[in-house]
Amino acid sequence: MTRSFTFLVNPASGGGAAPGAVVPVARLLREAGATVDVTYSPGPHAMHDLVAAAVDRGDVVVSVGGDGMLSSLAGLVSVRGGTLGILPAGRGNDFARMLGLPDSAEAQARLLLEVPARAIDLLAVTGLGPERRLVAGSVYAGVDARAAQIVDRATWLPRSLQYPYAALRSLATYQPGRYRVAVDGIEHEYAAATVVVANSAYYGSGMQIAPPAAVEDGVLDVVVIEAAGRLALMRSLPKVYDGGHVALPEVTLLSGKRVEVRGTGRAPISVGADGEPLGQLPAFGAPEPAVVEVVPGAISVLC
Repeated sequence: MTRSFTFLVNPASGGGAAPGAVVPVARLLREAGATVDVTYSPGPHAMHDLVAAAVDRGDVVVSVGGDGMLSSLAGLVSVRGGTLGILPAGRGNDFARMLGLPDSAEAQARLLLEVPARAIDLLAVTGLGPERRLVAGSVYAGVDARAAQIVDRATWLPRSLQYPYAALRSLATYQPGRYRVAVDGIEHEYAAATVVVANSAYYGSGMQIAPPAAVEDGVLDVVVIEAAGRLALMRSLPKVYDGGHVALPEVTLLSGKRVEVRGTGRAPISVGADGEPLGQLPAFGAPEPAVVEVVPGAISVLC
Protein backbone atom coordinates (compact mmCIF):
# COMPACT_ATOMS: atom_id res chain seq x y z
CA MET A 1 0.00 0.00 0.00
CA THR A 2 1.42 3.39 -1.01
CA ARG A 3 1.72 5.90 1.81
CA SER A 4 0.04 9.31 1.77
CA PHE A 5 1.69 12.41 3.16
CA THR A 6 0.87 15.79 4.63
CA PHE A 7 3.89 18.11 4.46
CA LEU A 8 3.86 21.01 6.93
CA VAL A 9 6.44 23.59 5.89
CA ASN A 10 8.01 26.44 7.83
CA PRO A 11 9.09 28.72 4.94
CA ALA A 12 11.41 30.73 7.21
CA SER A 13 13.52 27.70 8.18
CA GLY A 14 17.10 27.61 7.03
CA GLY A 15 16.98 31.20 5.87
CA GLY A 16 14.14 30.38 3.48
CA ALA A 17 15.50 27.01 2.32
CA ALA A 18 12.48 24.93 3.31
CA PRO A 19 10.16 25.66 0.34
CA GLY A 20 12.92 24.72 -2.09
CA ALA A 21 13.67 21.51 -0.20
CA VAL A 22 10.09 20.23 -0.35
CA VAL A 23 9.52 20.60 -4.11
CA PRO A 24 11.74 17.78 -5.48
CA VAL A 25 10.78 15.35 -2.72
CA ALA A 26 7.05 15.97 -3.19
CA ARG A 27 7.46 15.51 -6.96
CA LEU A 28 9.26 12.16 -6.53
CA LEU A 29 6.61 10.92 -4.10
CA ARG A 30 3.80 11.84 -6.48
CA GLU A 31 5.60 10.15 -9.37
CA ALA A 32 5.72 7.01 -7.22
CA GLY A 33 1.93 7.15 -6.79
CA ALA A 34 1.74 8.72 -3.33
CA THR A 35 -0.80 11.35 -2.35
CA VAL A 36 0.96 14.50 -1.17
CA ASP A 37 -0.55 17.60 0.41
CA VAL A 38 1.73 20.59 1.16
CA THR A 39 0.82 23.43 3.52
CA TYR A 40 3.03 26.45 4.22
CA SER A 41 3.39 28.41 7.43
CA PRO A 42 0.31 27.41 9.44
CA GLY A 43 -0.18 29.16 12.77
CA PRO A 44 -0.14 27.23 16.07
CA HIS A 45 -3.89 26.58 16.17
CA ALA A 46 -4.03 25.68 12.48
CA MET A 47 -1.07 23.35 12.97
CA HIS A 48 -2.96 21.42 15.63
CA ASP A 49 -6.00 21.05 13.39
CA LEU A 50 -3.93 20.09 10.33
CA VAL A 51 -2.07 17.38 12.25
CA ALA A 52 -5.30 16.00 13.67
CA ALA A 53 -6.93 15.86 10.24
CA ALA A 54 -3.84 14.32 8.61
CA VAL A 55 -3.46 11.59 11.22
CA ASP A 56 -7.18 10.82 11.16
CA ARG A 57 -7.05 10.15 7.40
CA GLY A 58 -3.93 8.00 7.75
CA ASP A 59 -1.30 10.42 6.36
CA VAL A 60 2.31 10.53 7.44
CA VAL A 61 2.90 14.05 8.79
CA VAL A 62 6.19 15.36 7.40
CA SER A 63 8.02 18.19 9.17
CA VAL A 64 9.81 20.47 6.71
CA GLY A 65 11.98 22.90 8.62
CA GLY A 66 14.35 22.95 11.55
CA ASP A 67 14.52 21.31 14.95
CA GLY A 68 11.95 23.66 16.49
CA MET A 69 9.37 22.82 13.84
CA LEU A 70 10.11 19.12 14.14
CA SER A 71 9.86 19.18 17.92
CA SER A 72 6.52 21.00 17.95
CA LEU A 73 5.06 18.61 15.38
CA ALA A 74 6.41 15.55 17.18
CA GLY A 75 4.34 16.35 20.23
CA LEU A 76 1.16 16.85 18.21
CA VAL A 77 1.68 13.70 16.15
CA SER A 78 2.52 11.66 19.23
CA VAL A 79 -0.65 12.69 21.04
CA ARG A 80 -2.74 11.69 17.99
CA GLY A 81 -0.93 8.36 17.58
CA GLY A 82 0.33 9.18 14.08
CA THR A 83 3.57 8.73 12.16
CA LEU A 84 6.13 11.47 11.61
CA GLY A 85 8.40 11.98 8.62
CA ILE A 86 11.27 14.47 8.63
CA LEU A 87 12.59 16.60 5.78
CA PRO A 88 15.42 18.59 7.42
CA ALA A 89 15.60 22.16 6.14
CA GLY A 90 16.71 24.26 9.10
CA ARG A 91 19.95 25.75 10.32
CA GLY A 92 20.80 22.99 12.77
CA ASN A 93 18.95 19.79 11.76
CA ASP A 94 20.35 18.09 14.83
CA PHE A 95 17.60 15.53 15.35
CA ALA A 96 17.86 14.51 11.69
CA ARG A 97 21.61 14.15 12.23
CA MET A 98 20.93 11.91 15.23
CA LEU A 99 18.64 9.71 13.15
CA GLY A 100 21.12 9.55 10.26
CA LEU A 101 18.68 10.95 7.71
CA PRO A 102 19.96 11.41 4.14
CA ASP A 103 20.60 14.72 2.36
CA SER A 104 19.57 14.06 -1.24
CA ALA A 105 15.98 14.40 -2.46
CA GLU A 106 16.09 10.92 -4.03
CA ALA A 107 17.20 9.25 -0.81
CA GLN A 108 14.72 11.26 1.25
CA ALA A 109 11.81 10.26 -0.99
CA ARG A 110 12.86 6.61 -0.95
CA LEU A 111 13.05 6.65 2.84
CA LEU A 112 9.58 8.19 3.18
CA LEU A 113 8.12 5.61 0.79
CA GLU A 114 9.87 2.45 1.94
CA VAL A 115 11.41 2.58 5.42
CA PRO A 116 9.42 1.10 8.31
CA ALA A 117 8.65 3.36 11.25
CA ARG A 118 10.66 3.23 14.46
CA ALA A 119 9.30 3.99 17.93
CA ILE A 120 11.33 6.94 19.24
CA ASP A 121 11.49 8.38 22.76
CA LEU A 122 10.41 11.94 23.50
CA LEU A 123 10.92 14.25 26.47
CA ALA A 124 7.98 15.54 28.51
CA VAL A 125 8.57 18.96 30.09
CA THR A 126 6.50 20.44 32.91
CA GLY A 127 6.98 23.34 35.31
CA LEU A 128 7.88 25.87 32.62
CA GLY A 129 4.38 26.89 31.62
CA PRO A 130 0.76 25.95 32.09
CA GLU A 131 0.93 22.88 29.83
CA ARG A 132 2.99 19.73 29.50
CA ARG A 133 5.19 19.96 26.42
CA LEU A 134 6.76 17.16 24.40
CA VAL A 135 10.27 17.76 23.02
CA ALA A 136 12.32 15.66 20.63
CA GLY A 137 16.00 16.50 21.17
CA SER A 138 17.06 18.23 24.37
CA VAL A 139 16.18 20.74 27.07
CA TYR A 140 18.92 23.09 28.29
CA ALA A 141 19.26 25.83 30.88
CA GLY A 142 22.03 28.42 31.01
CA VAL A 143 24.57 29.66 28.51
CA ASP A 144 23.30 27.50 25.63
CA ALA A 145 19.78 28.90 25.98
CA ARG A 146 21.36 32.34 25.71
CA ALA A 147 23.26 31.18 22.60
CA ALA A 148 20.00 30.04 21.00
CA GLN A 149 18.59 33.53 21.48
CA ILE A 150 21.66 35.04 19.79
CA VAL A 151 21.39 32.63 16.84
CA ASP A 152 17.92 33.95 16.06
CA ARG A 153 19.42 37.42 15.56
CA ALA A 154 22.53 36.31 13.63
CA THR A 155 20.90 35.96 10.23
CA TRP A 156 23.46 38.42 8.79
CA LEU A 157 26.10 35.70 9.09
CA PRO A 158 26.51 32.68 6.78
CA ARG A 159 24.60 29.69 8.17
CA SER A 160 27.79 27.77 8.96
CA LEU A 161 29.02 30.57 11.25
CA GLN A 162 25.82 31.39 13.11
CA TYR A 163 26.06 28.75 15.86
CA PRO A 164 29.82 29.15 16.53
CA TYR A 165 29.37 32.93 16.70
CA ALA A 166 26.42 32.61 19.09
CA ALA A 167 28.29 30.14 21.31
CA LEU A 168 31.33 32.40 21.63
CA ARG A 169 29.20 35.50 22.15
CA SER A 170 27.17 33.85 24.90
CA LEU A 171 30.31 32.49 26.62
CA ALA A 172 31.91 35.94 26.52
CA THR A 173 29.07 37.42 28.56
CA TYR A 174 27.83 34.49 30.64
CA GLN A 175 27.39 34.50 34.40
CA PRO A 176 27.38 31.08 36.10
CA GLY A 177 24.37 30.04 38.12
CA ARG A 178 23.73 27.62 40.91
CA TYR A 179 21.68 24.59 39.95
CA ARG A 180 19.95 21.87 41.92
CA VAL A 181 19.57 18.82 39.70
CA ALA A 182 17.68 15.77 40.96
CA VAL A 183 17.96 12.65 38.79
CA ASP A 184 15.54 9.87 39.78
CA GLY A 185 15.28 11.47 43.21
CA ILE A 186 19.01 11.88 43.91
CA GLU A 187 19.85 15.58 44.23
CA HIS A 188 23.09 17.29 43.22
CA GLU A 189 24.09 20.95 43.42
CA TYR A 190 26.44 22.70 41.01
CA ALA A 191 27.84 26.10 40.14
CA ALA A 192 27.53 25.71 36.40
CA ALA A 193 27.42 27.32 32.98
CA THR A 194 24.71 24.98 31.72
CA VAL A 195 22.63 21.90 32.39
CA VAL A 196 21.44 19.85 29.42
CA VAL A 197 18.86 17.06 29.55
CA ALA A 198 19.23 15.12 26.32
CA ASN A 199 17.36 12.55 24.28
CA SER A 200 19.54 13.23 21.22
CA ALA A 201 23.33 13.43 21.28
CA TYR A 202 23.39 16.59 19.13
CA TYR A 203 22.40 20.21 19.46
CA GLY A 204 23.68 23.59 18.27
CA SER A 205 24.20 22.54 14.63
CA GLY A 206 26.36 19.48 15.15
CA MET A 207 27.69 19.83 18.70
CA GLN A 208 27.82 16.35 20.24
CA ILE A 209 26.81 17.56 23.66
CA ALA A 210 25.65 14.16 25.01
CA PRO A 211 27.64 11.35 23.33
CA PRO A 212 25.94 8.50 25.25
CA ALA A 213 22.42 9.58 24.26
CA ALA A 214 20.18 7.24 22.28
CA VAL A 215 16.63 7.89 21.14
CA GLU A 216 15.35 4.37 21.81
CA ASP A 217 16.84 3.52 25.21
CA GLY A 218 14.20 5.01 27.52
CA VAL A 219 16.88 7.02 29.34
CA LEU A 220 17.69 10.72 29.72
CA ASP A 221 21.32 11.79 29.55
CA VAL A 222 22.20 14.81 31.68
CA VAL A 223 25.27 16.93 30.96
CA VAL A 224 26.42 19.50 33.53
CA ILE A 225 29.22 21.86 32.54
CA GLU A 226 30.41 23.38 35.78
CA ALA A 227 31.48 27.00 36.10
CA ALA A 228 34.90 27.84 34.68
CA GLY A 229 36.61 30.94 33.38
CA ARG A 230 35.25 32.39 30.16
CA LEU A 231 38.54 31.82 28.33
CA ALA A 232 38.70 28.18 29.45
CA LEU A 233 35.16 27.60 28.24
CA MET A 234 35.90 29.22 24.88
CA ARG A 235 39.00 27.08 24.43
CA SER A 236 37.06 23.92 25.19
CA LEU A 237 34.22 24.76 22.77
CA PRO A 238 35.74 22.82 19.79
CA LYS A 239 35.77 19.66 21.91
CA VAL A 240 31.96 19.70 22.02
CA TYR A 241 31.74 18.97 18.29
CA ASP A 242 33.27 15.48 18.68
CA GLY A 243 32.12 14.84 22.24
CA GLY A 244 35.63 15.27 23.67
CA HIS A 245 34.39 17.72 26.29
CA VAL A 246 33.04 14.86 28.41
CA ALA A 247 36.61 14.01 29.47
CA LEU A 248 37.10 17.48 30.99
CA PRO A 249 37.03 17.63 34.81
CA GLU A 250 34.32 20.30 34.83
CA VAL A 251 31.86 18.09 32.92
CA THR A 252 29.56 15.69 34.77
CA LEU A 253 27.38 13.05 33.09
CA LEU A 254 24.28 11.64 34.77
CA SER A 255 21.44 9.48 33.51
CA GLY A 256 17.95 8.55 34.57
CA LYS A 257 14.28 8.72 33.69
CA ARG A 258 13.17 11.85 35.57
CA VAL A 259 15.15 15.05 36.05
CA GLU A 260 14.14 17.98 38.26
CA VAL A 261 16.01 21.29 37.90
CA ARG A 262 16.04 24.58 39.79
CA GLY A 263 18.50 27.38 39.29
CA THR A 264 19.45 30.77 40.70
CA GLY A 265 21.78 33.38 39.21
CA ARG A 266 22.32 37.12 39.07
CA ALA A 267 19.47 37.14 36.57
CA PRO A 268 16.79 34.52 35.88
CA ILE A 269 18.25 31.53 34.00
CA SER A 270 16.85 31.00 30.52
CA VAL A 271 15.62 27.61 29.35
CA GLY A 272 15.29 26.38 25.77
CA ALA A 273 14.51 23.21 23.87
CA ASP A 274 15.41 22.33 20.28
CA GLY A 275 16.21 25.94 19.43
CA GLU A 276 13.02 27.38 20.92
CA PRO A 277 12.70 29.36 24.20
CA LEU A 278 10.75 27.71 27.00
CA GLY A 279 10.95 30.43 29.63
CA GLN A 280 12.93 30.80 32.84
CA LEU A 281 14.15 28.13 35.21
CA PRO A 282 12.35 28.02 38.58
CA ALA A 283 14.58 29.50 41.28
CA PHE A 284 15.64 27.69 44.45
CA GLY A 285 12.69 29.05 46.41
CA ALA A 286 10.08 28.21 43.76
CA PRO A 287 7.34 25.80 44.85
CA GLU A 288 7.92 23.45 41.90
CA PRO A 289 11.00 22.65 39.77
CA ALA A 290 11.20 22.25 36.04
CA VAL A 291 10.72 18.55 35.34
CA VAL A 292 11.89 16.56 32.32
CA GLU A 293 10.77 12.94 31.98
CA VAL A 294 11.46 10.41 29.26
CA VAL A 295 8.46 9.05 27.36
CA PRO A 296 9.70 5.76 25.88
CA GLY A 297 8.56 4.92 22.36
CA ALA A 298 6.33 7.98 22.29
CA ILE A 299 6.21 8.48 18.52
CA SER A 300 6.58 6.50 15.31
CA VAL A 301 9.16 8.08 12.98
CA LEU A 302 10.17 7.11 9.44
CA CYS A 303 13.94 6.84 9.81
